[in-house]
Amino acid sequence: MPTMKYVLFQLGGQLSLVEMPDTHAYQLSALNLRLHKELDKLTAAEVPPLARCIAEFSPSELHERGLPTQSGLEHLEQLERSFKEIPEKSYPLISLLTEIRALLAQLEQWYEEEYED
Repeated sequence: MPTMKYVLFQLGGQLSLVEMPDTHAYQLSALNLRLHKELDKLTAAEVPPLARCIAEFSPSELHERGLPTQSGLEHLEQLERSFKEIPEKSYPLISLLTEIRALLAQLEQWYEEEYED
């Protein structure tokens, strides 16, 4: 059984969890920090809101079981869709989409290898 981690996100007053393999949780946190750093450089009028990563921890440290939880794959697919819809075709958007897709591909490969028959 693989070791998983939770990454805690906050958007306004809403908290949510993303379940990630412990080997990839830090990458999701780092990607989120980079997205926030580059968000202000986008020139498009309509930029989707982006939750902020506020913590990483193991499932055994979770005390509130009622928080919305999403798999890392679902989270990255949703993130890719929302950034793909931004009406801009220049740096940094292309770079950000590349980083999102790279982590998504790594995670897809991890699931394939982890759950092979």
